[in-house]
Amino acid sequence: MNEVVKFLQENPVQYLATIGRDGKAKCRPFMFAGEKDGKLWFCTNNQKDVYLDLQEHPYTEVSVSSPEYAWIRLNGKAVFEDNLAVKEMCIANPIVKGQYGEATNPIFEVFYLAEAHAVIADFSGNPPKEYEL
Repeated sequence: MNEVVKFLQENPVQYLATIGRDGKAKCRPFMFAGEKDGKLWFCTNNQKDVYLDLQEHPYTEVSVSSPEYAWIRLNGKAVFEDNLAVKEMCIANPIVKGQYGEATNPIFEVFYLAEAHAVIADFSGNPPKEYEL
């Protein structure tokens, strides 16, 4: 878990892939919010298409590469939870605070990845590292 969290924190703009409600692939820039209680958390707005897409098709994948040409692929099932402690963790990020103001904002949503699986790989020729989270 620590290596996955470190990789996501060091490469803060990831890309989240979903199946849209129109059945077509969607890929959006996204930010990892943090790890809490052994879960990887993200946040969004319940007015956005991504929220509605994840409600209908909750399986998602996040990917990002590092400047050193390593990359992560992290997939799982988005589980939304009304968790004030996690929302407070997210609001500590100035970008998130600028969008939502307060953790109690009614459009502010948080989700974690259940059944999470991560692969970290690079071009070294070494086998990828895999994690069940």
